[in-house]
Amino acid sequence: MWAHAPWQRRFLPHPLAPGERLRAYASWCNAVEGNTTFYATPAGSTVESWARQTPPGFRFLAKLPRSVTHERRLTGAEEELRVFLETVEPLGPRAEVLWVQLPPSFGPADLGVLAGFLRGLPRSHRYAVEVRHRAFFEDTRSARLLEGVLAGAGAEWVPFDTTVFFESPPATDAERDAWTRKPRLPRRASALTDRPIVRYLGRDDAERTIEGWRPWVGTVTGWLREGRSPTVFVHTPDDADALMLARRFHDDVRAGLPELEPLPDPMPAEPLTLF
Repeated sequence: MWAHAPWQRRFLPHPLAPGERLRAYASWCNAVEGNTTFYATPAGSTVESWARQTPPGFRFLAKLPRSVTHERRLTGAEEELRVFLETVEPLGPRAEVLWVQLPPSFGPADLGVLAGFLRGLPRSHRYAVEVRHRAFFEDTRSARLLEGVLAGAGAEWVPFDTTVFFESPPATDAERDAWTRKPRLPRRASALTDRPIVRYLGRDDAERTIEGWRPWVGTVTGWLREGRSPTVFVHTPDDADALMLARRFHDDVRAGLPELEPLPDPMPAEPLTLF
């Protein structure tokens, strides 16, 4: 996302060499979703560049390749997994969590497969799992079984909160496109580990997005007071304002928790001049 076209010149300097774009993004936000790794395992040199462009405390939450999670459904994917794990090594502690995003068809009957897969992962990383099968959100027994599998591996459950997005019909082209693709699932706001993760999808109307995240401000503030270290990703269908909104969410949490460290000043989008 750090090369997202609507951010150029508005939030991020343009033009920038490919090896500098993530550095500019990292001046706005201190974490990034690793969607790139879901579609293909990047070259080792690319990951080394990511590490060079980001400060030590920056968080990558890199998704496992879909060849592992969707095509092979966590079975018989040892070679793809080995290559992925070796590739992300240059990130070191920046690889905050490795993210197992599962397809909507992966349901309660597949929990044995998930449990075996998580047991086989190296303990050198933290892991988080995102499920989209409705049974995990609507059936208490299925939810408890999943929580047990995750707790046994010290893994987190990643909620994808789309409730605000689906409150009313779409109003923009980006919203209409997202309407057919995004999962419609109930909000889930429980943490299993000390590193909870939230994905929140609002609307292209920034004010509606801000109003809709109010419950999360309270939840995240509570987690911080408990000593947890949450990561929150704020999205809209077009993501045009996502950088500004992410910082606004941080400010909203900090308003109720002043001891929370402020984010650094972002890199200016335009070169500084004397006049």
